[in-house]
Amino acid sequence: MAGSMKGIVAYRRKQEEDALVKAEKAIVELQFMGKAINFNSVSKQSGVSKSFLYGDEQMKERIEQLREKTVNKEMNKRAKYDKTAKSQNVVIEAKEKRIAKLEEENRKLKVEVEHLRGLLYSMK
Repeated sequence: MAGSMKGIVAYRRKQEEDALVKAEKAIVELQFMGKAINFNSVSKQSGVSKSFLYGDEQMKERIEQLREKTVNKEMNKRAKYDKTAKSQNVVIEAKEKRIAKLEEENRKLKVEVEHLRGLLYSMK
C-alpha cells in the first residue's frame, strides 16, 4: 500500500508542476498580447483551474501583482482619456463661438444684400 501512495504522490506533484508551467506560460502569452492579467484570464489561457491558481501562494501573489499593474495602466488610460475629453470640450466650445460669430456676420451681410437689392431696384 505504501508503494502505491508514493506513486500517487509523485503523480500529483508532477501534475502541480505541469499546472504551474502552464500558468506561467499563459502569463507570458497574455503579457505579450497586451491583455489583462487576472485569475480568470490566466485560467482560461492555461487551462488550469482558478482554485489551483488561488491555492498556490506564489502564483497567487504573482497574478495579483500583475493584475494591479494592469489596473493601474487602465486607470492611467482613463485619466488620459478624461483629459483629452476635457480638451475636446474646450475646442468644441471655441468652435461653437466661432460658428455663432460667423452666423451673425452672415445674417448682417444678408440684410445688407437685401438693402442693396432694394436700392438697385429703386434705380431702375
